[in-house]
Amino acid sequence: MLREQTKVITIGDCHIGGTYPIAIQSMCNTKTEDVKGTVAQILKLEEAGCDIVRVAVPTMEAAEAIKDIKKQIHIPLVGDIHFDYRLAIEAMKNGVDKIRINPGNIGASERVKAVVDQAKACHIPIRVGVNSGSLEKHIIEKYGHVTAEGIVESALDKVHMIEALDYDQMVISIKSSDVLMCIKAHELIAPLTEYPLHVGITESGTLISGNIKSSVGLGIMLHEGIGNTIRVSLTGDPVEEIKSAKLILKTLGLRTGGIEVVSCPTCGRTQIDLIGLANQVENMVQGYDLNLKVAVMGCVVNGPGEAKEADLGIAGGKGEGLLIKKGEIIKKVPESELLGTLKDALDNWSE
Repeated sequence: MLREQTKVITIGDCHIGGTYPIAIQSMCNTKTEDVKGTVAQILKLEEAGCDIVRVAVPTMEAAEAIKDIKKQIHIPLVGDIHFDYRLAIEAMKNGVDKIRINPGNIGASERVKAVVDQAKACHIPIRVGVNSGSLEKHIIEKYGHVTAEGIVESALDKVHMIEALDYDQMVISIKSSDVLMCIKAHELIAPLTEYPLHVGITESGTLISGNIKSSVGLGIMLHEGIGNTIRVSLTGDPVEEIKSAKLILKTLGLRTGGIEVVSCPTCGRTQIDLIGLANQVENMVQGYDLNLKVAVMGCVVNGPGEAKEADLGIAGGKGEGLLIKKGEIIKKVPESELLGTLKDALDNWSE
């Protein structure tokens, strides 16, 4: 596996690279200057299963807020900096665990050196981020337009710039909203570098389109052994990014634990609000650390058979439903009690 050949980078108390598990990341959409709001969102992300969280640092006030945010959270914090190298330095002084920069937009080489020197002094890794939309003019001219090859060349140029300053604590991030271009870029860069790769489809869109693009792109890259840490970028609540990332990893067999919910697509036999029930079950099981499959079926006729491969299941009929364990019917309850009955079974789960 390519991911296992990367060097190990430490971000706070989280390790990525080598044989360490793939870490899930997200980014706050709050104003970082709003310490209370940012902390509240990070705590929700922690509860959902986020391993590393990033915040924007567009102002000196945001950089200074890092200190207060760090005191109240429990996962590594990454500072996202563009253009102003002084913000990167201040964020590191205030305790950020990693910084995300594009050395190309930081400015003169002495400014990049100042950032790297501070990272060395604080033992803080640098995420070198290059997006397809930020390629240098000369690279676009070289290839004629934005290409996967150009993205890789730009990223490796930045990596070599930091290596020349005698620093090798880096994570590489190359992203594009073009799924196939993004995949190709990662396939090109993975054999060329020892640094861990943070993978994701940038600007992937809303909950539906973003999940589809991210699942396709991340699914292919992860299956090829590429990627040490991931983010599912969605326009919406960042907690949804964590849910999606966990499911992608679980589907690929790259993460265990947590409850997987399967549900039938509904048909003319369905006599309950199966869509609403399935959504309620999916939300409810987020709080459990059980490695189970739970089935939600809309037909008491075929439900027990369809739920055979699940550990637990519920199947609804007209005004009533069944609780099913390992394919066997355990009890019949009124429809209104189905969700509570399933919760009781999970609370008291035993093989």
